[in-house]
Amino acid sequence: MNAESQIFWHHHHMTTPELPGASSQQTSPHQQPPIPPSPPSYGPPGLSGPKEYAKAKKQRNVIGLIALIAAILGFILSCIPGVLIAGWVLLPIAFILAIVSLFLKDKAKGMGITALILSIVGTIVGFVVFFSVVTASAKDAFGGTDTKVSAPTTEAGGGASAAAPAAKAGTRENPSPIGSVVESKDWRVVVNSVTLAATDAVVAANRFNDAPTAGSEYILVNYSATYVGSDANGQTPSFVSVEYVTEDGKTINSYDHHVVAPDAIDSNTLYKGGTATGNIAIQVPSPTAGQGVLAVRAGMIADKVFVAVK
Repeated sequence: MNAESQIFWHHHHMTTPELPGASSQQTSPHQQPPIPPSPPSYGPPGLSGPKEYAKAKKQRNVIGLIALIAAILGFILSCIPGVLIAGWVLLPIAFILAIVSLFLKDKAKGMGITALILSIVGTIVGFVVFFSVVTASAKDAFGGTDTKVSAPTTEAGGGASAAAPAAKAGTRENPSPIGSVVESKDWRVVVNSVTLAATDAVVAANRFNDAPTAGSEYILVNYSATYVGSDANGQTPSFVSVEYVTEDGKTINSYDHHVVAPDAIDSNTLYKGGTATGNIAIQVPSPTAGQGVLAVRAGMIADKVFVAVK
């Protein structure tokens, strides 16, 4: 080989080197590149992709669940008189949590809405139960509202026995006669007498008693109040009230004009079977004094029974 041929051979082999294994790495023009395998799915069974998994995850609303549980418990407890206070504690908590759960983004709203409704309805029910309990307690304490009227008997006055009820008696239009027995759960009241034009007797009863205003006069109402309840502490006759209702429908009380009545009724506490008898003085219009009626209440919240003045 001459020198010129050596130079050509050396130049060819220096400029186009072959890489080892190049032939094994070449790919056919029609062969597709391999697709890398997809990562394994670790989602819950039944979900086909990450979107559905994210959607299921957003459905959870723990605060709404807590609000619903608190609302249910509060609703139940608010219906039970003995523990309704506990219900009143839980219901506002449920209400607040329900509102908070409704403002959480991408959370289910169903339990929160249910808890909100239950908390509102439970509060209404709680108030109804509360007032029912208070009313029942008031009836027990003050004699109740149920009142019966019996016709006058010869024993009227402390130990009057119940006679046949007077038909449609005891209304303002048809007042019961003097001597009728008005009785509630705790009190038995009998109007024994009514003295019209009793101004002189009232003024003379106490030097501090003022004369009636022009066109008015004092009347004296004598009645007996017997305590028939079972309160171990007793009750005072001031629980019983006797008012005067004028012909034109105005109510006048004995304390509207402060005077001391002769033989005034005692206000000391009575126990079961005890009776207080005495007078009250009421200032009424003179021209129509005999045309009014008495409104008798046998207990602080008992129904009124109307009794004639003559």
